[in-house]
Amino acid sequence: MTDLALGRPAADRDHVLRLLQTYGVYLGVAVLLLVNILFTPHFLSGENFRTQAVQVAPVLIVALGMALAIGSEGVDLSVGSVMALSTSLISLYLGYGVWVALVVAVLGGMAVGAANGSLVAFIGVQPIVATLALMVAGRGLALVLLPQLKDVRDPNMASLGSGALLGIPYPVLIAAALALLVAFVVRRTTFGRQLLAIGDSRPAAQLAGLPVRRVLVLVYVASGALAAIAGLLATARLSASDPTSLGNLMELSAITAVVVGGTPLSGGRVRIGGTVAGAVLIQLLTATLIKHDLPPSWTQIAQAVVIVLAVYAARERSKR
Repeated sequence: MTDLALGRPAADRDHVLRLLQTYGVYLGVAVLLLVNILFTPHFLSGENFRTQAVQVAPVLIVALGMALAIGSEGVDLSVGSVMALSTSLISLYLGYGVWVALVVAVLGGMAVGAANGSLVAFIGVQPIVATLALMVAGRGLALVLLPQLKDVRDPNMASLGSGALLGIPYPVLIAAALALLVAFVVRRTTFGRQLLAIGDSRPAAQLAGLPVRRVLVLVYVASGALAAIAGLLATARLSASDPTSLGNLMELSAITAVVVGGTPLSGGRVRIGGTVAGAVLIQLLTATLIKHDLPPSWTQIAQAVVIVLAVYAARERSKR
């Protein structure tokens, strides 16, 4: 009886941690919504919700690629630099037509992803080291291609950034479509099952005959492509190419969204629904602090605290 009594608190604690890891992000979104409804003027206006949705779209798109990388027991620190590179390429190639510029921008992101994946899969470089190198090199290349801010004056780009379909902004529609696509890939395709198996145990996946190298390269190619899409959407919304600042600290926001959403850093699992909620949580947190006149540095501190809490909950649960 005593053993049962002693074991019950530990079991209850494990249950609470499991609930927090699974549903904590949704609770956080609900709390922030309630706080803003009560204390933020004009929060419930349609224009405010539209603004928040448009601003969260690039974060969500980058986080989707980050979720794939983390699910394979890796990470992609180059996503912000890929956004900067994509905005530089758009500015350089826009004279050839908007579609040419968009395709070149996405291809540039895929090239960076292929370099990341090749370093990880074929040379055996740790993901954090490989993507850190491309983070520095990618930003440097973006600044070489476009040393300073440049206006992007194109009606098609302006429509992509500010247009809407049935009242829903294009960036939001694109982000939603990509989230559904990535969720389908992870849950319903052979590639998704292979990715999760590799993240769970790469040696076991190799022994099972899975194409580990090919899957890893494709994971980082997908992450690069998604980061490039986020970069072109941000460029279209701002009507300007700014490789100096575009994408700065985006890797922090993406990792926060993924980890808070319940995807473990140890790999083997990807929660797309949680990642979507995590991106919304980050945007609401940022907007809340800004609307209450707190400096931007507080946003970074708040994100760091959220990451620590999420990792702690996952660590305590894995001990059980």
